Amino acid sequence: QLQASGGGLVQAGGSLRLSCAASGGTSSMYRMGWFRQAPGKEREFVVVITLSGGGTNYIDSVKGRFTISRDSAKNTVYLQMNSLKPEDTAVYYCAATSRRVVLSSVHRTWAYDYWGQGTLVTVSS
Repeated sequence: QLQASGGGLVQAGGSLRLSCAASGGTSSMYRMGWFRQAPGKEREFVVVITLSGGGTNYIDSVKGRFTISRDSAKNTVYLQMNSLKPEDTAVYYCAATSRRVVLSSVHRTWAYDYWGQGTLVTVSS
């Protein structure tokens, strides 16, 4: 089970850090990531991290602003979001999978088996 937290209201240019805790541990997980869904839009891939090697993949719009990291001891993945923009406003969902899907598919929602409940990030202009 995944528990996401850390969302809130922030002004443009500000920062937030999201957390995703895996209550069942992450030892069986291969990748964990974040998606987001803005009002009226489809769920969008943001970033993923491969837990064993630490490799990451980001969407272009957040590169240089967002950073994903993991703390294996705490079974937690973090998303540090800096220089936030109003277009980053969305419900952010963490996701995890034990399957080793090809890299070209890590942005697909079907590539993930476990989902957190979502945390709302609102960026005001």
